This record gives sequence, structure tokens and C-alpha cells, in this order.
Amino acid sequence: MEIASIAKYIDHTFLKPDGPRDAIHVLCAEAVAAGFASVCVNPAEVPLAARLLAGTPVKVCTVVDFPLGQGTAAVKCAEALDAVVNGADEIDAVVNRRLLKYDVAACRANLAPLAERVRAARKDAVLKLILECCELSRGEIVAGCNLAAELGFDFVKTSTGFGSGGARVEDVALMRETCGPGMGVKAAGGIRTREDALAMLNAGATRIGTSRGMDML
Repeated sequence: MEIASIAKYIDHTFLKPDGPRDAIHVLCAEAVAAGFASVCVNPAEVPLAARLLAGTPVKVCTVVDFPLGQGTAAVKCAEALDAVVNGADEIDAVVNRRLLKYDVAACRANLAPLAERVRAARKDAVLKLILECCELSRGEIVAGCNLAAELGFDFVKTSTGFGSGGARVEDVALMRETCGPGMGVKAAGGIRTREDALAMLNAGATRIGTSRGMDML
């Protein structure tokens, strides 16, 4: 893959709880200038990002039940719907990985209302399920991918970036193998260089979540 083509795959990310006052303004201006796929911000920043990016092709992505995934189905659903009302185009929701490990039916019930209600509110919203692969076995990653597909998620995502590890090429390859060609795979967490991004894309990722996107141009 040519380096020049990386920008369109990047979710330009700012998920820190602190930072400069103008961080979101800078993030959005950079995303437009570079041609990134989206900006990924915390829910409180969605209204501002949506205003700054109105009329541009850059999408607004946010995170739900982040970073632990331990919220109830009602909380997950309410947070996602609030984000969509505020202007989010894409929702990255964190799986409850204890449920994924021990009770897939309960995990399904925890996620299904989010998928159903967001689709009803906005059919073109993009849904991504964050698995936190560094904490899962290969079999659990496969189970998470299958559950995401069953519930109509558009992507599976490797990591929150706040776990014990980030994206790994072998996890991306497994996710791509499991999901097949019709579903997106987002690699996120610890992707800092163009070489890192290219490795993930060549392993099967179709989106890269990183705060270092400007360094990859």
C-alpha cells in the first residue's frame, strides 16, 4: 500500500481526559486538511466536533461505555443514542469482555439494544465493537467477531488504547479471517508510525485509530 493512501483509513483520535483548550479545534482542522476518515473524540466533545466538521467529508466518531464496557444495556444504549443526536456518525462501543468470556448470551443482550436503537434512529450510523484483544484468547476474539456480525455491527476493533496492550498484527489477521471481506476491522492502540499503520492495513485492517495520524503523512 502506498504511504499517500493511508490518510483515508485514519480515525484521528483525541480521547485524553485533559489537554489544550483548543485540542478539538486543532484535531478537526488537521483531519480536514489531511483527508482523514474521521475524528474520534469523547462523547462530551461530539457537539463541538460536529459543528466544526459540518459540510466536510470527515466523520465524527465517539466511544461508548469506554474504556471498560461494564455498563448495563440501558446505559450503553442511552449513551450511543445521545451521541447520535449530538452529531456522531460512528459509534465505537466497548464489549463487556467478562460476559464475552463466560456468557455470550448475556453479552448479546448487553449489546443488542444499542445496535437496534441506533439503527432505528439513524440507518447510516457506523457501529464498531471494541474487543480489547490483548485481554482475550483467540477463541474469544473469534466469538466477539461473530457476535458483532450477528448484531449488525459494521466493524470490530482491536483495542481501547487504555488496556494492557494495543493492536497486534496477529489479532488483526485473525479478525479479518473470521469476519471475511464484508466487515470492517479497526486497529487501534499503540499505532505510532507509518510502518505500524501499514502493517495493520496489510494484515487486513480497514481503519486505523491513532493520535499520531499527522506523523504518518
